[in-house]
Amino acid sequence: MLAQVLIVDDEPSIRSSLGGILSDEGYEIAQAPDGESALALLEQEVPDIMLLDVWLPGIDGLQVLERVKKRLPDLPVVMISGHGTVETAVKATRLGAYDFIEKPLDMDKILLAVRNGLAMSRLTEENLLLRAKAEAPSITGSSPAIQQVRRAIGQVAPTDSWVLITGENGTGKELVAHAIHRQSRRAAHAFVDVNCAAIPEELIESELFGHEKGAFTGATGKKRGKFDLAHQGTLFLDEIADMSLKTQAKILRILQEQRFERVGGTKTISVDVRVLAATNKDLQREMAAGRFREDLFYRLNVIPIHVPPLRERSGDVPELAADFLGHLAIKHNQPVKRFTPQALEVLKTQPWPGNVRELKNLVERMWILCPDREIGLDDLPPEISGAAVPAGPPPELFAGDFKNAKAAFEKAYLESKLHENQGNVSRTAEEVGLERSHLHKKLKNLGIKAGNGD
Repeated sequence: MLAQVLIVDDEPSIRSSLGGILSDEGYEIAQAPDGESALALLEQEVPDIMLLDVWLPGIDGLQVLERVKKRLPDLPVVMISGHGTVETAVKATRLGAYDFIEKPLDMDKILLAVRNGLAMSRLTEENLLLRAKAEAPSITGSSPAIQQVRRAIGQVAPTDSWVLITGENGTGKELVAHAIHRQSRRAAHAFVDVNCAAIPEELIESELFGHEKGAFTGATGKKRGKFDLAHQGTLFLDEIADMSLKTQAKILRILQEQRFERVGGTKTISVDVRVLAATNKDLQREMAAGRFREDLFYRLNVIPIHVPPLRERSGDVPELAADFLGHLAIKHNQPVKRFTPQALEVLKTQPWPGNVRELKNLVERMWILCPDREIGLDDLPPEISGAAVPAGPPPELFAGDFKNAKAAFEKAYLESKLHENQGNVSRTAEEVGLERSHLHKKLKNLGIKAGNGD
C-alpha cells in the first residue's frame, strides 16, 4: 500500500509542485487549500504524514496543528512557512510538529523529512502493537478441551491458512483470533476486527471496502475500509453469518482475488490479508436454510477451531475466576480477593449459558459488592448459591415408617432454613417458631451441624 501525504497550503503552485514530486516518489497525495478543509479531510481518512503551511486563510497552521495533535497525537506533521521565525518554530515544536522547513522549499529536505517522519510513525506503530500484544488477554484454563484449542492455535498460527472459529456467545472466540494473530508472522502488523452483526446492511460495504468522496449522501471525503487497514495483517470477521447474501457474495470475490474497489471508486486496490472468521451459529443449518453461501463456507473453513462452552470445561472455572479477580485488583490498585473453595465448587456446578463472559460479569459484581478479601458461599447471589440446596426432597424422606419419614423431613426442613439464614441459629429459631434452646437440642438429635451464627 502507498503511504499517503496530505499537503495543506493555500498556494495552488506549492500544492502542485509538492504533489508532483511526492507522487513521482511513490506516495499517494491528498490536498487541502486551508485549515478547515484539512480538518474535514482528517475526519474522513487519516494520512500517513501531513505537510502543513503555517500561514493559512481562516484558522492558521498552528491552530490546525494543535487540533490535529489532540485527536491524532501520533500523526507526523511537518510545518512549512515562508515567514518562519525562531519563535514560530519553537511554538510548532511544542505543539508536536515533527519538523519545520522554511520556504522557498528545498525538495531534498522535504523528501528527507517525509521519509524520516514515516519511519518514526512506523516505529511508533510497532511499539503500540508490541504493547498491545503484551497486554492482550490470554486463554485461561487447563482442561483437556481448552488444551486442544491451544494446540490447534499453535499449529495453525505460523501458517497463512484461514480459520473458521465456532462457538457459543461468550466462549472467547475473539481471544482465539487474537492468539492466532500474535503467534503468526503478521504479528507486527494490524489486527482489524469487524463485528458483522453490528454494522447496518447499507453501510457494511463502506466499512469493509471504504468509499470515495461523493459515493453516497454523507460521504464528504475518501475513507479507507477494513480490508485496506488490515493490509499485511489480519482481518477478523466476527459473526460472519449475520451478513446478507448480497454482502457474502462480494466478500467471497474479494477473499478469492484480494482485490477490490472502494464504494463509488474505479481504482482497483490490492491487499495482502489473512482472514479469520467466527460465528455462534450452526453454518450447516444456515446453509440448508439458504441463509449462508456454501462457497463462502468452504472458502473460510480451511482450518476449523471450535471453542467449547464453559459448561463443558467446568474445571477451568477456578482458574478463570482467579484470573478475573487478579485483573480487577490491578485495574483498581486494590488487594487481590479470592473465592472460598465452597463458593468455587458451587460456581463449577452452574450451566453458564452466557459462558466465560457471564462468569466474568459475576466475578466483577462480587468483587464490587463483597467488602471482604474472601468471597464466600453466602456472598453469591441467590440464583447461584441456591444451587447448593437440594432442589427436591431427599429420597430418604419417603423411606421407612412414619417415624423415620418425620425425622427425615425435620432434618431436611431445618437444614434448608439454616442455609437460608446463613447458619444463624437465633434467626432460624425465630423463623420456624421454636425456642432457641429447643432448636439447638433438635439440631443435635438430628445430627445437623449449625453454623457459628448466634
